[in-house]
Amino acid sequence: MTEAPPKQAPEVLVSVKKNVGRITLNRPKALHALTLSMCETMIETLLEWQADPEIDMVMIDHSGERGFCAGGDIRMLAESGAGDGVKARKFFHTEYRLNHLLFHYDRPVVAIMDGVVMGGGVGISMPAHYRIATERTTFAMPETGIGLFPDVGGGWYLPRLPGKAGLWLALTGARIKGADCMRLGIATHFIEFGAVEGLKKAILADHRRIDETLRMYRADAGKAPLLGFEQDLNRLFVGDSVEEIFEFLEADSCDWGKAQLAVLKTKSPQTLKVAFEQLKRGEAMTDFAEHMAMEYRIGSRVVQRPDFIEGVRAVIVDKDNAPRWNPPTIEAVDDADIQAIFAPLPPEEEWTPLADA
Repeated sequence: MTEAPPKQAPEVLVSVKKNVGRITLNRPKALHALTLSMCETMIETLLEWQADPEIDMVMIDHSGERGFCAGGDIRMLAESGAGDGVKARKFFHTEYRLNHLLFHYDRPVVAIMDGVVMGGGVGISMPAHYRIATERTTFAMPETGIGLFPDVGGGWYLPRLPGKAGLWLALTGARIKGADCMRLGIATHFIEFGAVEGLKKAILADHRRIDETLRMYRADAGKAPLLGFEQDLNRLFVGDSVEEIFEFLEADSCDWGKAQLAVLKTKSPQTLKVAFEQLKRGEAMTDFAEHMAMEYRIGSRVVQRPDFIEGVRAVIVDKDNAPRWNPPTIEAVDDADIQAIFAPLPPEEEWTPLADA
């Protein structure tokens, strides 16, 4: 008699305690990277809770200790992009609906941003009313390093951060810790990692006292490293184009600027220009749904472009970290080509939000 294969754990754990709905990401080996089914489960759950008058609050956290959410299923996106792109577009369409649903959710949402918070993890935490960081939090939008772009609402949130920090994060893919997340308003509260479980239990025990509970668990994040280069950042990441930023960095003598230039030269030139345009347009928009429709247009095209396929090969598959970008330089990127990435799709292919959101 053969043994039955072990039952696979759900990728998302859903529970309700008292009046709090809890969504726990449960792919610890993949750093809880989002799959299509995870996004679908979260949407279905959130819509059910939205229709339930007994649910007063939602908490989003993760199992294990490795991190909140490292992004999306990049390998799937690259494999799909190398073919017809259908699966990739379906994933983006669904994920962006989840992002939009959370953005307009009518109950307070608590996101426990402990550990890695990147890409897709940013998209499900930034809309939350309470965004809780720890000393283990590592926040980043590293997409320019793989020929993608800072999506999941990145073009909305990043240009609304203080100064030019959002543009710097978008272009360089810089990783920042909890203290900097507090400095920039990415996180609303900071607690020590050792207190996370106690905090969650306290919120679940009496969600009505959440503000008092957060004050009780509050910890000192320490001095934000950003303070050491904030002036340089806001002085150098200005201009009307990526080319101008390169010029400012090349002309400057400070070590920090030289380091940023070296980082930028490793990124996809096409994606740098896409991200710059994305944040510029996103900052001017007033409707989040309109913004996500723009990001879907970008995503549905960029995912099938050579730089994304090559970036995933170099960083995730072969791990030689030596991508051969095409075009290879900022100057060689055709501006008309960038504008075409932002052009409307045929009406039947455009992104739309959930009717219930």
